[in-house]
Amino acid sequence: MKQILITGGAGFIGSHLCERLLNEGNEVICLDNFFTGSKENIRHLLDNSRFELVRHDVTNEYYAEVDQIYNMACPASPPHYQYNPIKTIKTSVLGVMNMLGLAKRCCATILQASTSEVYGNPLIHPQTENYWGNVNPIGIRSCYDEGKRCAETLMMDYYRQNKVDSRIIRIFNTYGPNMDPNDGRVVSNFIVQALKNKDITMYGDGSQTRSFCYVSDLVDGIIKMMNNEQKFIGPVNLGNPSERTVYNLAELIINLTNSNSKIKFKPLPQDDPLQRKPDISLAKKELNWEPKVDIKEGLLKTIEYFAKKI
Repeated sequence: MKQILITGGAGFIGSHLCERLLNEGNEVICLDNFFTGSKENIRHLLDNSRFELVRHDVTNEYYAEVDQIYNMACPASPPHYQYNPIKTIKTSVLGVMNMLGLAKRCCATILQASTSEVYGNPLIHPQTENYWGNVNPIGIRSCYDEGKRCAETLMMDYYRQNKVDSRIIRIFNTYGPNMDPNDGRVVSNFIVQALKNKDITMYGDGSQTRSFCYVSDLVDGIIKMMNNEQKFIGPVNLGNPSERTVYNLAELIINLTNSNSKIKFKPLPQDDPLQRKPDISLAKKELNWEPKVDIKEGLLKTIEYFAKKI
């Protein structure tokens, strides 16, 4: 049994991580300020004696005795992280500094949930971990992109200077139950609009590509990264390398929901990446990890969740 702290534990990915680690017999502290997280995501865990929910903002220091820290706290969808960009960058930078300080005091292993957004609008395809990215440092997305890049820098500096046992993952597009119907992400937007038979909002001409990883596959990769015996630090890409256009995703969701929705085109937002696909060779080599859930199987489970939610 380990004592595990999960920041952002009531969020989409964090809540799945809480449940999985509890099921494996660990004690879990879920830290969340509920800016984007939801108590509904972890309500079924509240009666578990090994689960503790703490309302707390990671921009403030937190003290506990833990063995592992999963730092998942940060709004991740453009409408949420652009709502208060200064708060977003504070969460990324001050949040990781506070958690690194805690990891240093406790001699805990810390995993930082970074993002494919550190690659910006990439000039190489697919994206490998040694690519430094093409990021606009003053754009409307930079509060998130540059915040996460700075967090990676802090992780590596604490590792080099203070010998903190560190792990960095770069999460690519992920979907599944517990997503917020109003989070503005492409999968949730399309599913909710299709279930309501409303127009599907397509930004740009739909030719931009994404790769979509089901949440259970991602959680497998996150836990493997935290517990890898080689003390592999990363960063490592975690995502599904099966690439498809956003237009193709919309057609697939309309088909799976038997929807009457039509596709409505709108201008592409500033700095929106035109291509996004992970090279997961490193994850296969170091973690023996690759996603298993097919896009149709994952979407059907997600559609079922949203159908009950809305």
